[in-house]
Amino acid sequence: METKRNEEEGMASTALPSFTILSLLLLAASSCISAGTHEAFLQCFLKKTNSSSSASSSLIHTPDTPSFYSIHNATVRNSRFASTSGATKPTFVVTPKTGSDVQAAVTCGKATGLHLRVRSGGHDYEARSSYSNGDPFVIVDLANLRSITVDAAEGTAWVGAGATVGELYYNINAQTKKDTVAFPASLCASVGVGGIIGGGGLSAMSRKFGAAADNVVDASIVDVNGRILDRELMGEDLFWAIRGGSSASFGVVLAYKIRLVSVPPTVTVFRVNRTLEQDLSNLVEKWQKVSHDSSDDLFLRILTIAVGAGANRTILATFEGMLLGGRDEFLSALQNSYPELGVEANDLIELKWIESTLFFAGYPTTDTSLLLDRRPYRNRTFKAKSDFPREPISADAWDKIWKYLLDAVDESLQIIISPWGGKFEEIPEDAIPFPHRKGNFINLQYFLFWPDSPDEVNQKHLDFMRGFYDFMAPYVSSNPRATYFNVKDLDLGTNKIGNTTYSDATVWGKNYFRGNFERLARVKALVDPDNYFWNEQSIPPFSA
Repeated sequence: METKRNEEEGMASTALPSFTILSLLLLAASSCISAGTHEAFLQCFLKKTNSSSSASSSLIHTPDTPSFYSIHNATVRNSRFASTSGATKPTFVVTPKTGSDVQAAVTCGKATGLHLRVRSGGHDYEARSSYSNGDPFVIVDLANLRSITVDAAEGTAWVGAGATVGELYYNINAQTKKDTVAFPASLCASVGVGGIIGGGGLSAMSRKFGAAADNVVDASIVDVNGRILDRELMGEDLFWAIRGGSSASFGVVLAYKIRLVSVPPTVTVFRVNRTLEQDLSNLVEKWQKVSHDSSDDLFLRILTIAVGAGANRTILATFEGMLLGGRDEFLSALQNSYPELGVEANDLIELKWIESTLFFAGYPTTDTSLLLDRRPYRNRTFKAKSDFPREPISADAWDKIWKYLLDAVDESLQIIISPWGGKFEEIPEDAIPFPHRKGNFINLQYFLFWPDSPDEVNQKHLDFMRGFYDFMAPYVSSNPRATYFNVKDLDLGTNKIGNTTYSDATVWGKNYFRGNFERLARVKALVDPDNYFWNEQSIPPFSA
């Protein structure tokens, strides 16, 4: 995830894949949606929620109400979509306060032909929860559904899908009154729980405890028929699918029940900077093995970016990490396995786990009340992609990568290099839809940032990012080229026939979910055969 510090086109075939035909039909049908349909949805929703027009003003927002644009834009984190002329905004924004409000939205949407898109925190990198490529839709914004109830004795918590990770972390600590109870969700405090778990969820403790979705033991979901189902009622197939398999493709998850984890009372963090002139390529080459083979208690990642101009232009690499343990233990581990980095005792900071979440989120304080701030540090215009190398990248290859970034003087591309191994080596690839397990060596995430710009300028930067992604192909996985679903990328599977652009799910589905994609499509066919919960990269219904 982006912290607070922070096309490819396939060959066109002569026939559209079956997944694509359905998508095009949905877009064509959208032109038949009338103002009467909108009014029908509104009246249906008012009736289902037993509300008058005035009383429902806090639940449903239309473009002619003052609250619409502020609510719609409040959690659009990628500013590129706020200025994209070709994107379609929602017909309504619904902000439910109860599960029955969500049931009403689903029932009325299905009855009137308006699709729903679910939004929890707005960190959807391609803004598919807030915009579409043309079909009329309704946003169900879950920000009000963020209650958190911790059962310290059982070691679990129910968390509303609209809560942020920061709110979850704060409440775990406050309700247990213990510094030794935690949860591995995300490094970004303002991301929504529904989205992060729905796609996997990676954190500084993932090598120890797995992805966030690996630690879900129950859930509550409103299905396409408007029923509220728990794990027992929904069955194991659907429960499997909504843990890291694009949960919004299957319904509206109201809440997850999570298994909490135990951490020591003291953890140790550090952050040091190194540059290209400090033997950076060899440092990164060595880091790959150290970070992968080290104790599960250790997390060590690198954030790189080209900085400066002219003769002073260089690559700045920030090495940061955490050990579930004390300073002396961490220093000994680093000096024994990675002395080249040159970390010293005064670089290491001992904290409580809850305070470490502020460190990685970029707060220069240990005031945990800041975790309750739902706002991101800032919204930015960006494009992101990700990769999973399955073997170390050599120092010579890193030299070539740095040169690519240094030569691009008008671009600001950050690479986040994260460790793999640990618990990911132990969990089977098909345990949940999140498939990135044994065989992956590291995870790469690419973020390209630029100032808010007209569409033609956006295109220039997008083309650069696509070129860099092509450049990285020799160093990463292939057939399929694996990528992380929470780093949503609409370039994947994009194809054209004549003037028609379409998304081929048989491509991006395997990029995101590898061998789990077909099972996800079969579950979709069982629970949502008419593909009501649809967006440009939702799981399509398919029966083998």
